[in-house]
Parts: sequence; C-alpha cells; structure tokens
Amino acid sequence: MQLSFTKMHGAGNDFVVIDATRQPLSLSAAQIRVLGDRRFGVGCDQILVIERSATPGVDFRYRIFNGSSGAEVEHCGNGSRCFVRYVVDKGLTDKRSVRVETVNAVLELHLRDDGRVTVDMGAPVFDLARVPFDSQGLLPRELNGFALWPLAEAACEVAVLSMGNPHAVQIVSGDVDLAPVGQIGPLVEAHARFPRKVNAGFMQIVSRSEVRLRVFERDAGETLACGTGACAAVVAGIRLGLLDESVEVHARGGDLKIEWAGLSQGLQAAVLMTGPAQTVFEGEITL
Repeated sequence: MQLSFTKMHGAGNDFVVIDATRQPLSLSAAQIRVLGDRRFGVGCDQILVIERSATPGVDFRYRIFNGSSGAEVEHCGNGSRCFVRYVVDKGLTDKRSVRVETVNAVLELHLRDDGRVTVDMGAPVFDLARVPFDSQGLLPRELNGFALWPLAEAACEVAVLSMGNPHAVQIVSGDVDLAPVGQIGPLVEAHARFPRKVNAGFMQIVSRSEVRLRVFERDAGETLACGTGACAAVVAGIRLGLLDESVEVHARGGDLKIEWAGLSQGLQAAVLMTGPAQTVFEGEITL
C-alpha cells in the first residue's frame, strides 16, 4: 500500500495525519506501529485518520491511534488542533470553525487569525466509574473539597478525572524538570486502580495563572506536550483551589492556554484549550 501523509505537531506532540475522506482506509495495528516508528517509519506520538461524518451537523470524524502500540484511543487535544489546521489548509472545508466527532465526543474547533486553534474540549468528568478508577478501600485526602487519592505503589497522591480519556494529576513541589517522571510515570500509568490505564501528569504550580507540566501518556511514554493532560491538570488545580480560571501551561514542546469556569459556572462548564498547530512535512510511505 502506498500511503500519502502529512507530519504535524502541536507544541511538540507530533502526528501523522492521513486523509480518508475520499475512500475508506483500514490499517492494521502492525502498519500503524510502522508509521509511528521513529527509525523504520515516519515517527510520531499518534496517527490521526480523518473521515467524513454521517452525523447531521458534524463536519468530520477522526480516529486516533497510538504510534507505539497501534491501539485506538479516545481523545487527543493537541491532535484536534492539528486536525482543524489540516482540513482548512487542505481545502477540505472553507469554515474557520468546525464540528468533529471522535470515538466518544463531539468537539468544536476554531482556527484563529493568528494561526492558533481554540478547542472546546467539553466538560471534565469527575465520576470515578466513568474515568474509570477503582477507589474501593482507599481513603483520599481532600483539599478545597476535591479528593487526592493515594497510590502507595507509586508513592504519590493524584487527582483523578477524565477529559474523554483518563488522567491522574499529581502536584510537584519544586522544579518539574527534576521530577522522576520516567520512574513514577509507568507505575501510575499501569496502576491496577485504572483498568484502562491512565495518563500521568506532573504539574508544578508557578503562580495562580501559570504552571509547568510533564505528562507520561498512556501507551506512549512521556511526550513533549499533552493537550488533554494540560486540561486535566488545570481543572484539577482549579478544583483544588490552587489556580484561577485562565492558566498558561508550559509544556516541554510549547505553551497552551487553558480556561475553565467550572467553579463559577458549574462543573459542567466546558474546558477551552488554545495552542499552536504546525505542518512539518508531507510524504509517502509504502506499508
């Protein structure tokens, strides 16, 4: 199979984007892993497959696959920004705002005049069964009325929520660059309390409007940025009483602006994420 692709990144979180709007595309897990391989393939964190939507009022559908495992995942904030930049640049739509469905959500995406993209990420999910997270037998510590759950095996406590995919956020005291992400991240990611694994966030609070963040992503390892991880971290920080409603998130690959008015407007308020989306190169590969 000869496959055309576009390589993109959002704050260093990189993607192989494939247009499947003209004809169906089916890739095996092995083919996806070849695409994601940084030595033998193109190299990326995730593969994004863009399709037409059959849902009234929705412009597109896209599917997300981990480049390292080949597994399909639910949500990717940085990928959604690259998605809207791609469909506009490729002339697949003349809209600056589009609605797109993923495997479990419908997102509103807005391409701004400065080239950045704002994504309505929907409301965070705090119901532990929906994350999912097994809290049976655990006694959390509450801060500002929000639970921090102890994970003894990883020697940490985490705020647990979903942004369409599961997140466990821990507050780092001191420089996040010195945090043992490579050691603790895998322990949190594969912890038995998370039956579908979890994205492990490490957040350093700089001020009430600024944080630094590293994320050990589920089935991908540490990435340069994680859009849903940034949303989850800021939402957790707001609920813990540590952050204001608008926060600048500094990831290793770039900066994201996260806004959530959940304490003033209700917990069902949508999270807004704004950040860059860049095309790196285009090419073809034989699979």
